[in-house]
Amino acid sequence: MFFCVFVLCILPSAGTMKSDIVGGHEATPHSRPYMVSLQLNKSHICGGMLIRKDYVLTSAHCVNNSGCSGKNQLEVVLGAHRITGREFGQQRIAVQKCVKHPDYKKNEMHHDVMLLKLKTKATLNKFVKVIALPKKNKDIPANQKCSIAGWGMMVPNGSVSNVLQEVTLKLQFNFECKSIWKMNFDPHHMICTVSDGKMAFCQGDSGSPLICKNKPQGLASYTFHGNCAKRKYPEVYMKISYFVPWIKKVMG
Repeated sequence: MFFCVFVLCILPSAGTMKSDIVGGHEATPHSRPYMVSLQLNKSHICGGMLIRKDYVLTSAHCVNNSGCSGKNQLEVVLGAHRITGREFGQQRIAVQKCVKHPDYKKNEMHHDVMLLKLKTKATLNKFVKVIALPKKNKDIPANQKCSIAGWGMMVPNGSVSNVLQEVTLKLQFNFECKSIWKMNFDPHHMICTVSDGKMAFCQGDSGSPLICKNKPQGLASYTFHGNCAKRKYPEVYMKISYFVPWIKKVMG
């Protein structure tokens, strides 16, 4: 039986499911200046990270084709701590083009990455900064502690937060993830974190980077359907270093 679910619900209009971090705490304002709120019609749908002044990296399942090319307004918000109301330091930039990985297929778990080309370049300052990608595609040791941040749901199916939350998670062994997720987990381009039933990323937090030793190593992708903090099922991320050659090729 197929138990996983992408950590996002996308609707072509308002009414998207917001999401965030379970079991975390409020981040220090603007301590993660690379963080991006991806918004459809002014509603937060996903996280992401600024990797160049004109490019954001996020998850491919965050938007469908109508979201990228239809009448809906797809934007990124940079420099945000609070995503409701006006906040000093924020930049709102429209998305010009969505580039999904060529091997990504809708409703599948693999190659769940996407680049967003921005219509105008971001202005870099103390609120908005680019984060460097990993230089080498190498194995990431299990048991090390990493962190992830996002906006929205703080308990499964519960209340949301409009300020950036963060949580520390521990990397799981790849063979353990493979034994649980079977064909839905590929250690060549995925990594996962331990689910302890208390701390997790949740619905709608797709695209947020998992930071290990100050480097973005994972891109939040999917978790257990209906309960993102379910103890048995590790949470899965795309392994960013694997996709760096494709990212560089797209950005030129």
